[in-house]
Amino acid sequence: MTRAYGRHEPERADGTGTIGAELQDTVAAMGAEFDHVAVAAPRLRDLVALYEGVLGGVGVVGGDHRETGFRAVQVQFGAGLVELLEPLAGSSFLDSFFARYPQGGLHHVTFRVPSIERALEIVRAAGLEVHGLSRVGAVQSEFFLHPKATHGVLVQIIEKGPDYPPTGVVSSAAILAGRGMDGNGLPST
Repeated sequence: MTRAYGRHEPERADGTGTIGAELQDTVAAMGAEFDHVAVAAPRLRDLVALYEGVLGGVGVVGGDHRETGFRAVQVQFGAGLVELLEPLAGSSFLDSFFARYPQGGLHHVTFRVPSIERALEIVRAAGLEVHGLSRVGAVQSEFFLHPKATHGVLVQIIEKGPDYPPTGVVSSAAILAGRGMDGNGLPST
């Protein structure tokens, strides 16, 4: 049995003990593959300057998620992606995150699975509590595992649908100008 690392073992949502090594077996049973990390900051422009300007990534897709309240740019580095996030004006979506990390930082880690339904079965059987389950038509289905159960990191589990990625590369400049997918037309600050 593999020992879980960290200061404490994550607790089961139902209060019946800890998860420990089951977490590693759970991820393997889901067929999960690493997809991307997401970094949030109060100003998306600052993140784009670093991840594209200094580190050399290429912005490939992004836009506004008006219902949730954030703007995102996915930046490609070879086969890897980093998603950059900022809150939309008037949104409280990232407030608790920025209360803990005023400058921003790592927001979540994302794993892609072949079946969101199978992933839900497996994580629930392991006693993990699911948050934010959503299905966005033929684009993507997702849910999150709370940092209290995952050693302090918000974990996103996604199934990318047949319409992912959305067609057409949208530049970071267009996204910053509010003209990305579902853009609100208001530029980032």
